Amino acid sequence: MKKEKAVIVGIRDRYDSEWEVNENMKELRLLSNSAGIEVLEQIVHENRQINPKYYIGKGKAESLAEISTQNGLDCVIFDIELNPSQARNLEKLIGKKIIDRTGLILDIFAKNARTREAKTQVELAQLEYLMPRLTRYWTHLSRQEGGVGIGLRGPGETQLEVDRRSIKKRIKKLSEKLKKIEKIRQTGSKKRKDLFKAAF
Repeated sequence: MKKEKAVIVGIRDRYDSEWEVNENMKELRLLSNSAGIEVLEQIVHENRQINPKYYIGKGKAESLAEISTQNGLDCVIFDIELNPSQARNLEKLIGKKIIDRTGLILDIFAKNARTREAKTQVELAQLEYLMPRLTRYWTHLSRQEGGVGIGLRGPGETQLEVDRRSIKKRIKKLSEKLKKIEKIRQTGSKKRKDLFKAAF
C-alpha cells in the first residue's frame, strides 16, 4: 500500500523555546510515521497572533499550498488542534488533506486497538471528532456539481445530511455498546472477587 506523503507544521509562539519546538517536531514526525505517513518536509511557523480563519496567517497558508503542490504531497499535518472551521478553510486554500495532532493520534489509536472495548472506544472518539468537521469532506462535490443555489440542494449537501444522520445513529449505538461491555466487565470482576473470597 502506497504511503501518504506529508509536510509537518510546527507553531512557535512567543512563549516557546527553540528546544521545546524541536522536541515537539520530533514527536510529531514519530507520530506521523506510526500512522504510516512519510514526512518529506518540515516547517516551523513563528505565530505571534492567531488568525481566526486559518490559525496561521493567510500568506503562510498559501506558502504551504505551494510547497505541497511542488513536492507532490498528500497532506499537511499540524502540531496543534485546529477547530473545524480552521481545518475546512485550510483544506480549501491549500487543496490537500489537513490533519491536526488530535486526528493523527486518534488514527494511531485505531490502528493499535486490539480488544473489542478499545476498538469501540476509538471508533466512538473518531466519530465524535469527525462530526463537526464533516462538511469539509463534501465541498469538492458541491464545486463539481455547480454548487448549491437559491432553492436548490446540491448532491454534496444531500449526502452530508445522510452522513450526519448515520454518524449520529452510530455514535448512539457505540455508546450503548460501551455501556454493555462495561456492565459485563463489572459483572465478571464481581464474580472473580466472589470466587476469591469463597476460596478462603
